[in-house]
Amino acid sequence: MKRLCNYIAQWMGAMVLMVALISLAWPSSFLWIDTFTISPLLGVIMFGMGLTISPNDFRIVLSRPRDIVLGCMTQYIIMPLLAWALVTVFSLPKELALGVILVGCCPGGTASNVITYLAKGDLALSVGMTAVSTLLAPLMTPFLVWLLAGTMVEVDTVGMLLSIFYVIIAPITAGFLCQRFLPRFTSSVVGYLPAFSSLVIALVVGIVVSHNASRLLVGGALVIIVVVLHNLLGLMMGYGVGWLMRMPREKRVAISIEVGMQNSGLASSLAVLHFAAYPLATIPGAVFSVWHNISGALAAKLFQRHIP
Repeated sequence: MKRLCNYIAQWMGAMVLMVALISLAWPSSFLWIDTFTISPLLGVIMFGMGLTISPNDFRIVLSRPRDIVLGCMTQYIIMPLLAWALVTVFSLPKELALGVILVGCCPGGTASNVITYLAKGDLALSVGMTAVSTLLAPLMTPFLVWLLAGTMVEVDTVGMLLSIFYVIIAPITAGFLCQRFLPRFTSSVVGYLPAFSSLVIALVVGIVVSHNASRLLVGGALVIIVVVLHNLLGLMMGYGVGWLMRMPREKRVAISIEVGMQNSGLASSLAVLHFAAYPLATIPGAVFSVWHNISGALAAKLFQRHIP
């Protein structure tokens, strides 16, 4: 069973791509699942993340504040500004622009730690950045969305803050308390979490893509270009910041992956919950969910073999 779970986690990018193609070609395969299930599914993933957090992770944050602060500042500056620049350069319609900005303003992606491990990066730094950027998300994400998209649409910052708290912070806290007070249960399930999270991420992608299949087929090419550029530029600029700061290779790799991989499932969830009047806003998050898992796997191989 554990061998199967490792196989699922290792080939997550291919699995997500396959699910996306199936839901695009046959939307009925996931259309029966309502989009409002995205938030609970993300909560399940975050609960699993909480199960893997230990007090040692907080000690890592406290012992390496410079690296964590630099990494999180890089993420919350580069990705939102890249999103704004890309939607401006490509003159995206308001709904799609909102979706790209939502992706750019979200915290690090749930798969970034796995990709950093595969890329032989600084896993402790990656875990610390994911934890801190996620804890900052209830404040940073609504503020940045309001700052960058507030002139296009009305942004309910308080509502977004509460949604992020319920979807992310509360499940992570519950998972952390569970592993703290139920260590036997945690140790029995933690080995299966990467595979389980991969399956849930694939399900979220399937739901979002199936509900937006017709829109993706009509206007998907431009969105795909913008999303791919957003992700690749984030990976490169994150690595560049580490290089400019003369960090060791392992730290550069971790910052690169943390900056480039976003919690795009959260972006889709926020689009559904708070911007229902703009249905196209869910599309960039769906495309990003598929692409960044593929690019992350490719980046891991490049970092392993070719990038010093």
